Amino acid sequence: MKHKLINEAPERTYAVVFETGDEALAGLARFAADERLDAARFTGIGAFDSVVLGFFDLQRKDYERIPIDEQVEAVALVGDVALGPDGVPKVHAHVVVAKRDGSAWGGHLLQARVRPTLEVMLVESPSYLRRRTDPATGLALIVP
Repeated sequence: MKHKLINEAPERTYAVVFETGDEALAGLARFAADERLDAARFTGIGAFDSVVLGFFDLQRKDYERIPIDEQVEAVALVGDVALGPDGVPKVHAHVVVAKRDGSAWGGHLLQARVRPTLEVMLVESPSYLRRRTDPATGLALIVP
């Protein structure tokens, strides 16, 4: 993964580019921690050689895992970064991927191995976002 600060004001904007073999979610989390991001939003496009999507099951209070073990295009990656209850930046991402036949699958991004690239534009927000555990779902939700 490589990154470059491309704008400093009014909000810091980064281009974060992942290479073949990089794990996207872990890389974004590492980047957020390294840059000490308190609040940010991001979008991205690219491709994965495998991805695991998630669908949150309210009754189980856990994600149903949806593995896709084939080359897919990441046609829309969106998400945010907010501080978790432990003070560490947490990445929350959703993605829509397209298969070779054009069918689209989407959901919460749990894992994604990049191939050949993933281009993410990340904008740091000047205000702080915090996550708190919601007792009803067990999810760490943003508290404005």
